[in-house]
Amino acid sequence: MLQQAQTATADAVVKDTTTQTFVKDVIEESKRQPVLVDFWAPWCGPCKQLTPVLEKAVKAAKGKVKLVKMNIDDHPAIPGQMGIQSIPAVIAFVNGQPADGFMGALPESQVVAFLERLTKDRIGGETKDLLEAANAALAEGDAAGAAEMYAQVLADDGANVAALGGLARSYVATGALDQARQTLAMVPEAKQNDAAVAAARAALELAEQAKSIGPIDELERKVAADPLDHQARFDLAVALNGKGRRAEALDHLIAIVKRDRKWNDDGARKQLVQFFDAWGPTDAATVEGRKKLSSILFA
Repeated sequence: MLQQAQTATADAVVKDTTTQTFVKDVIEESKRQPVLVDFWAPWCGPCKQLTPVLEKAVKAAKGKVKLVKMNIDDHPAIPGQMGIQSIPAVIAFVNGQPADGFMGALPESQVVAFLERLTKDRIGGETKDLLEAANAALAEGDAAGAAEMYAQVLADDGANVAALGGLARSYVATGALDQARQTLAMVPEAKQNDAAVAAARAALELAEQAKSIGPIDELERKVAADPLDHQARFDLAVALNGKGRRAEALDHLIAIVKRDRKWNDDGARKQLVQFFDAWGPTDAATVEGRKKLSSILFA
């Protein structure tokens, strides 16, 4: 009887959800404890690798976190609205809002570390600490300092994909786009879809896109003269992001989504998705952006 009760308790922290039950299973449940949403599909090989690892780690957490799985083939609406473009993708909800996440089939040690971070426990590891410090420096605008730390990681492990992706993003931040391309070319073919690499690639594409857009002050005048000029506001968002002004870029795209979701074939939300890819799932701007999107989509 005791073993059956323990099994039932473990199983209760893992469940499937649907479009209809998402708000109850995820939004409302996350107000009690963190909820991981595993976006997957039957045809996705990496998903089949990740899901058992997630289930094992969540069950070992003994009720501190729950896992909710969503088949994107059967239920495409919510992952589409949330900007999920590649799977496996895991988004952590806390207090009814997206709070953290990752993409790709991480090894068990990294999944456990992710859960420890989510539940506020300390995570060890010199390489991990150095990568976290580099990521923090890059987020704070110290691209040169971040590049030095990423290079330090690569000196010990030249194939560290997180460091390669971070170094490429550092080059993008300093305008060294050719060096960013060269760094991305060093990533093995099998790791091209890694989250860090996808973020760097998206950042590079955005930087190239921003180069073809007019001056920010000119675009700001256009938006001030006509707040409903969505194209000018869209271009302004891309230009602002190119200058590292993420919060402003985010607000302009959110404004378009609020006013006219269908504009340019849902172009504003799609551009937000590219921003999220470039910034990374744990970046403060991405987390805030997903919260704002959620407040619109699930209001």
